[in-house]
Amino acid sequence: MEEFYISSDSIRLHAKLDKPEGMDKGPLCILVHGFTGHMEEEHIIAAQKAMNESGVAVLRVEMYGHGKSDGEFKNHTLYKWVTNALDAVNYAKSLDFVTDLYMSGHSQGGLLTMLIGGMRAQDFKAILPLSPACMIPEEARKGCMLGNEFNPNRIPEKVIFGDRELSGDYIRVAQTLHVEDEIKRFEGPVYIVHGDADEVVPYHYAQEAAKLYKNATLVPIHGADHCFYMHIPEMADAIKRFFAV
Repeated sequence: MEEFYISSDSIRLHAKLDKPEGMDKGPLCILVHGFTGHMEEEHIIAAQKAMNESGVAVLRVEMYGHGKSDGEFKNHTLYKWVTNALDAVNYAKSLDFVTDLYMSGHSQGGLLTMLIGGMRAQDFKAILPLSPACMIPEEARKGCMLGNEFNPNRIPEKVIFGDRELSGDYIRVAQTLHVEDEIKRFEGPVYIVHGDADEVVPYHYAQEAAKLYKNATLVPIHGADHCFYMHIPEMADAIKRFFAV
């Protein structure tokens, strides 16, 4: 395992690169955590290990305001995450051992995977969204997200989420994003893994997203919640099945 930082728009992104033992050249997957998350969460580690066991190197990257990366959580927006992810893609493409490139992310990282998949469609062999929070932009436009209701035309200066605070800019940015546009741009394989008991991002959102893609497979993890608690082995096995094809 190598630990380092990737430069992104004047900040540092904390990253770790895990390669299968003995790998000389081979595929690599960029793996991103979700909202409030980080790269050491159990489901992220399980996804990384499943990919390594499938012969795929994994570049875990923590986005702005999360984990050990620079920036404050309250100031993060999806614009910043998109910029970070594009820089992570550029870094991954600079690695001379990489043959094929994949991207995967959980929750907000899954939404990010869908966005970047469309923006850099020619660079990815496939994308693997995990419990993708693809409803965030639409909820921001409707004025109901993170347990807060607001006038979508008069965004509050801050939003409270549990014991965390977010700038209203998070909502302003989210309102401008249309993930369906990026879905249309990606024609490669899409492998969505989603718990059918997810109450944070209900399973029907994954079903709707899968229908919009040209080449999508949706794998339900029966009884699993948003982070696959008590069902992480099934999630990991689903990832292994994808790379075994």
